[in-house]
Amino acid sequence: MLLLFCAGITLNAAAQTPATAQKIGYADGEYIITQLPEFKQISDQLTIHGTQLENQIKSKNQEFETKVKAYEQNVGTMIDAVRKSTETELRQMQENLQKFQQEAKTSMQTKQTTLMEPVYTKVGKAIEDVAKENGYDFILSPQISPGADVILYSNEKYDISDLVLKKLGVTPKPAATTPAPGK
Repeated sequence: MLLLFCAGITLNAAAQTPATAQKIGYADGEYIITQLPEFKQISDQLTIHGTQLENQIKSKNQEFETKVKAYEQNVGTMIDAVRKSTETELRQMQENLQKFQQEAKTSMQTKQTTLMEPVYTKVGKAIEDVAKENGYDFILSPQISPGADVILYSNEKYDISDLVLKKLGVTPKPAATTPAPGK
């Protein structure tokens, strides 16, 4: 019993030593990004792009609905060849409309990624710089959403990846070096 008590004191004292103290902070990336001047411009560009795509979809949809109504009104008087041709045309229009809607969705995602990627890089670099300048070991994100990082910055000295590889019997490969700009 005394041995367990002494061991507990030793562990507790070791946990409180300054050498093992870690400085942890958090940064709300969404808040930071929405405060940047370029965010309003990006948001406006995305709104304009989205509105243009919506208008094109509405126009194509109205054209399709107009042709469907005309077909429904005249189907009884159409000869078979004209009816079949019109039905094929309507099917093709419907497929094209669905394809365009999917392409519009992809276009919005691509536009958002293209516009936001430099902002994410800029904010990530700023978080890393602030963490290093202020002696933080870890910077966490206060909001967890699907696909979002929980740890925004970590001091490399806490990376145990190579130790895990060694434990698994794998010799870690040396990190690839990136040539300096201009070389």
